Order: sequence, then structure tokens, then C-alpha cells
Amino acid sequence: MHFSFWEKLGFSLLVSAWVVWGSIIIGDMVVQADETQVAAMRLAAPVGDGKKEDAVVPVDALTLLQTASIKNGAKIFKKCQSCHTVGKGGANKVGPNLWDLFNRPRGAHNSFKYSNTLAGMGGQWSFEDLNKFLLNPRNVVKGTKMSFAGLKKPNDRADVLVYLRSLSDAPKALP
Repeated sequence: MHFSFWEKLGFSLLVSAWVVWGSIIIGDMVVQADETQVAAMRLAAPVGDGKKEDAVVPVDALTLLQTASIKNGAKIFKKCQSCHTVGKGGANKVGPNLWDLFNRPRGAHNSFKYSNTLAGMGGQWSFEDLNKFLLNPRNVVKGTKMSFAGLKKPNDRADVLVYLRSLSDAPKALP
């Protein structure tokens, strides 16, 4: 007996539907879930009357610099090493070399082609500027070539900032 393509397709879809439906029926017979009587996890009620001033104030990375870890910063910085070098006199990659970064003019590092926006910013890199930039580079410098999404955790940013600070013959004072 010879079946056409459409008959084979229709039969396979029908068998598949029966298998799925049968699995659901058998699963419901085997597993009988009872509604829980006790909460699996208790959540603490919020303290205060719920006004805006009762909200938790986010921790800023700059307040964590005194306790930040250079070792942890070096570990986190590994995300950046595909685009940046950190050695003294190191070559530029996709991004500029970051040796002695603090108080260096923004958008002006030897032989690196910055985006027009960053090159036109002027000023120098400070702890505050780098903290904002590491949080979300595209928000700080519209049109930047940097595709990095940013470091959302303040502890991570603080660790990276003290690590970058350590990459200098004369590290700048912490703010």
C-alpha cells in the first residue's frame, strides 16, 4: 500500500498529538500535587511606612574604594583583557592601553583612534568619571565604540577602580 506525502504528514501529526496528550494524562495520574499548607520561604515585612525615604539607598562604588580588593579587581578585569592591555608602554588593542589611566586626558592616548564623542569630551579621567563609565559606558559616552555592557555591582566597580589605580608608577590618591 502506498501513502502520499500528505497522508504520512497528517498521520505523524496525529500520532504526535496522541503521544503528548497521553503523556499529560499519565503524568497527572503519576504525580498528584497537593497544595502546600506552609509557606516554603517567609519574607520579612518591609520596615517603615513605605514612603520614599524608607527605600534602601544604593551603595556607590566610590564609598567602597577604601575596602576594595586589587586582587579581585584583577580577576574581574579579565573580562576587559580581550580589548585592553595594562602593561607600561603596552600596545593598544581594540581599546586603548590602560596603564596610568587616572588623570589622563579623556580620548587622547597615543595612536589610539577614539570615537568622535569620546575624543571631544575633554577633561581627565577621575574616579567619579570611571565609576560612571564602568557602570554603563554607552550612557556616559553616546556613540562609543566600546561594546561592553558595564559592571552593575558597586563592589566589582570599586575593585576594578583600585586595580586600575595600581597600574601606575605613582598611583593617584583615593578620593
